[in-house]
Amino acid sequence: MPTPAVDRLFADTRLHVVTGKGGVGKTTVAAALSLAMAERGKRVLLAEVEGRQGISQTFDVPPLGSEEVRLVADPSGGQLWGLSVEAKPALLEYLETFYRLGRAGTALEKVGAIDFATTIAPGVRDVLLIGKVYEAARRTVGPKRGQGPLVYDAVVLDAPPTGRITRFLGVNAEVADIAKVGPIRSQADSITRLLRDSRTRVHVVTLLEEMPVQESVDALAELSAARFSLGAVVVNQVREPLLAAAEAARVAGVSGRPGALDDPAAEVRAALTAAGVRVTGPMLAGLLQEARDHLDRVALEGEMEAEILAQGLPVLHLPSLADGIEDGGISVLADELVAQGVR
Repeated sequence: MPTPAVDRLFADTRLHVVTGKGGVGKTTVAAALSLAMAERGKRVLLAEVEGRQGISQTFDVPPLGSEEVRLVADPSGGQLWGLSVEAKPALLEYLETFYRLGRAGTALEKVGAIDFATTIAPGVRDVLLIGKVYEAARRTVGPKRGQGPLVYDAVVLDAPPTGRITRFLGVNAEVADIAKVGPIRSQADSITRLLRDSRTRVHVVTLLEEMPVQESVDALAELSAARFSLGAVVVNQVREPLLAAAEAARVAGVSGRPGALDDPAAEVRAALTAAGVRVTGPMLAGLLQEARDHLDRVALEGEMEAEILAQGLPVLHLPSLADGIEDGGISVLADELVAQGVR
């Protein structure tokens, strides 16, 4: 049964920000999380802001752009939509929405002002990226903005990695300090309120390895200090131990335990010989070393798991898939999340 903490967390959250150290599978987890909620009947938007087209690769669709594209229509009635936010189109849209520039915006692009704002001006790029996600999260059905039901039940943001997530989420507060009045200040304040709202949660993805766990712990502390609400820690690519506890003790030759061997090689040699395998010294030594390396890894993963649990947050686990996310792997991960309480 899923823990009540996970049930409540995902029932009460509308904007899910997914971050993690590079290489931990952040985009895969964001996609699986989005699909899990869509399978529970929700209309979900999955957005990315780093221009890597990770969503299109995950779902095997053409590259995404600034227009939302439906990725999945689930029999439950849920839908999953995808969006790749780029700074330049976001700025042109912003200028049209708030200043009605129209052709003037195109003229600014021709003289290089748009490129300057989105690549050189400090912080502007992140403001625009977050602003587009903010608009999608608050968009309502109907002609009048802010009235009627929301278009999306949940928005999942495949966010920048842990090394810069706090600054990325806090950039609107910095802009608000610079722009004291006017629509820029007003929008920056509104975005900051959304990001610090209790219905916005930051989920951190990690592996059971020292560097990802340490960076995750540091990021959680920074995010908490910056007053962003924390969600779950998602432990990705979990591998089941190959040896049961009793077998591990025997292979390790731990004395003082029932069934432990002073010479574990003797039992391995006997078992291989009984199976018809011609055993050589180097073969036996190699097999035992691999077993001990495996046990060392399992012990380290246990230490990392304990450190993650010590953070006091809900923890979700996703298995390592032998064939990756191809051939329905992302659905397998989504089902795992649903089983653990994602709604």
